This record gives sequence, C-alpha cells and structure tokens, in this order.
Amino acid sequence: MARDSDDATPLGGRDALVAYLAGGEKPSSAFRIGTEHEKFPFALNNHRPVPYEGSGGIEQLLRGMEGLLGWEPILDEGRIIGLADPTGGGAISLEPGGQFELSGAPLENLHQTCSEVHAHLAQLREVANPLEIGFLGLGHSPTWTLAETPQMPKSRYAIMSNYMPKVGKRGLDMMYRTCTIQVNLDFKDEADMVRKMRVGLALQPVATALFANSPFTDGKVNGMQSARAHIWLDTDNNRAGALPQAFDDDFGYDAYVEWALDVPMYFIKRGSTYHDVTGSSFRDLMAGTHAAVPGEKATLSDWTNHLSTLFPDVRLKRYIEMRGADGGPWARICALPALWVGLMYDEAVLAEAETLVTDMSAEEREAIRQTVPVHGLKAPFRNGTVQDLARQMVSLAKKGLTARQNMNPSGNDETIFLSALEEVVETGRTPADVLLDRYHGSWKGDLDRIFKEFAY
Repeated sequence: MARDSDDATPLGGRDALVAYLAGGEKPSSAFRIGTEHEKFPFALNNHRPVPYEGSGGIEQLLRGMEGLLGWEPILDEGRIIGLADPTGGGAISLEPGGQFELSGAPLENLHQTCSEVHAHLAQLREVANPLEIGFLGLGHSPTWTLAETPQMPKSRYAIMSNYMPKVGKRGLDMMYRTCTIQVNLDFKDEADMVRKMRVGLALQPVATALFANSPFTDGKVNGMQSARAHIWLDTDNNRAGALPQAFDDDFGYDAYVEWALDVPMYFIKRGSTYHDVTGSSFRDLMAGTHAAVPGEKATLSDWTNHLSTLFPDVRLKRYIEMRGADGGPWARICALPALWVGLMYDEAVLAEAETLVTDMSAEEREAIRQTVPVHGLKAPFRNGTVQDLARQMVSLAKKGLTARQNMNPSGNDETIFLSALEEVVETGRTPADVLLDRYHGSWKGDLDRIFKEFAY
C-alpha cells in the first residue's frame, strides 16, 4: 500500500464496515488487473544493500523518479517514502528494508500490464544507473543479514518492527528481507468474491511452488524452495495464514469483517502522526472506548489502514489480492497476473477451478501450505505431487486467457505470458532449482554471481 489513508469520515457502525467491502462490487465488464511487484535495490560496485540517506541512496532514487515521472511525493515526517500518480494510476512505495515496489494502475488486459512493468523498469534504470543502483527480483535477499539490512523511515514500519517479535519468530525477516509479486482482482458480488477467495486460498500454495525463487539466506543455501513462504508460517498467525473460515458455508463480507475486528491493530493515524496501538482492539475504537484516543470513534481511514495490515494468503479489500508468489524476473512479473486472471476472469474456467479445489479438505490445504516452502512442486499431494495440481492450474489459466481474446498488435493473445509457467510445470524445475543449479555448477558456490546474472 503506497499511502496510508487520511479519510476522517466517521464510521456509522459495524454495517459500514461491511458496506465498505461491498463497495468494491462491479460488473465484469469493469474488471481490471492491478499488478504489484517488489525488488531489492543493491549497490552495483559491491552488491550491498542501499541505505535511505546519502549519495546513491533510496532518497535520491525516489527524488530522481519524482523528477522523471512528475508524480506526487508521499511524505512521512517530511521524508519522501513514495510517489503517487496524480492521474489516479500507479504508485511507488518502499517496503521496510528498502524493497522498491510498483503498485500498478488498474488496467484492462495483460498486454497493458506487461507494458507498464517494462516502462517502469526502463524508467527506473534511467534514474538508478547514474546512482550505481541495480535491482534483483527474488523472494528473499540472498546474502545480507537482517542486521545489515537498512530500515526505511516510515512511521508504520517502526511500530510494526517493535511488535513483530512479540507475535512470531520471523516477522522482521518478512518485513526487511522478502519480496513478492501480487495481483489485485475484482469481483462482481458477494458470491463471486467468495468463489474467488476460496479458489485463491486453496491454490495459493501451488502458485508459491510455481514461483518459488528464494533458496538462499545469509549467503548460503537454506534448504528451501521458497524461504519467503516459509517465513510467513511464523510471522503473526493472528493476521496471516490460509483463512480457513473462508470455506465455511456462511462466509461472506460479514464473516471477513468479524475476523478483521478481532485482529489486533498496529496503529491509528491522526493527521500526520502515527499512534502505536499494537495489540489493541478495533472493536474498542468502534465503540469510542479505545485507550489511545478515548472518546474518539473509528474513521474510514482507520478501517482501510487496518485492512492493509491483515496478511492472509488472499486478502480482501475492495478487491482481492493474491499474495503467494516470490519476487522474480521481468517475465514472471507478467506471469503472475496471467495465472490468476486466466483462472478468475472467465466464468466457465472459474467453475472448473472450483471443481479442482472443492473436494480438498482443510487438512490437505494446510498440508501443502506447510510443505511447499521446502519441497516446492515436489511437495506430496494425494497420490502425486503439487506439480500435478500446478499443471492443471496452468492449463485452466491458459483456457481462461484464450477465451478473453485480448490480442496485442502482433496478434498474440494473453497466453504468451504463461510460457514461463508452462515450462516449469512440464520440467518440474522451479526458479529456485535454476538458481541452485547455477550455484552448484557454473558459479562454483560464488553467490555474488547472482547480482550480475539475475539483476534487472
């Protein structure tokens, strides 16, 4: 999320929380695709992480992008922490360790999405090259320790950093050392939201396996396919996880609100000031009995900001966020939205995807969620492996994209963006496998090579 909300509109009651989510409904003709991706900045001369301040720092990078794009700066206590397109398009933001994120504009098709990514990376190189900054697309920073990773001057991150060690062992690693690609998708009504949430939650570990790309930690092989996904298993299970209640018969907006009300808050923002209210109850804020702001009731910004601090594998706002993939190279940034758009935006294919997951038990869903971070596509599932599910998932996505019939000027439809995933499901070799082969082969254990061969 690029900018925390300042909307002081009072919330009239619990029904307003439900109505806010329902306000995301739109006809399928108005469905859009919003792609977000993060990448690690590094110094070209020594492959170290890039600090916020100083010559060749993140602050200079953001100011350079501000000048190039003409976007509005997002400030926190006077320091630039992001940029927003004033026309209502995309935004650039910083994750806690300096991970540089593009939150893309809501676009009609994947050709536009991929053009947006290509333009962003070209613009970024134009500004970053003179600053001697490069970028790496991985799920976990490969060589830097947590202590070596810089901290960005964003108020909410300071609050989260203090709180994370109290609720899990890996929260700081999640914040400072991981990168992801995600896609935001629309829904037409509550029933459509429920269908997409269930398919997304059941198949999110399969997407994790397809995009697994973080086999290194602290300069060593970590024994994982996706260290990023493994970290999420012990970050803060009050607000993260597979959201099993989504599979209950009565799941809908109201049930999601009920869950969100019980997830402890991080902060309350009043004006430009962030108040640390970690562990406190949104219910108390709704009732006007919150200890940090006694007598003051919840505003729309409190609700939207709170929703942005919930981290289930699939997150509901006024759209649905698919959150299971490791960061990756250019082609995989385009492949992630292609996978989910193909599954979710064609009615017949969505029905087939539902059939694929309907008979999966809660125990099976959780089992692959727990095993995929280590074993990737080789994680066991019934009489086979997750690779079998992945093959079906990619095939369905291709069917859905073919049905959309969105052509580029060369006459190619959106299925071209699935080619990287088709190779993975046929060979069984994930991006992590490719990295490990290089490490044990031509790199001869020299992990520094990753900054030269896999940078954008």
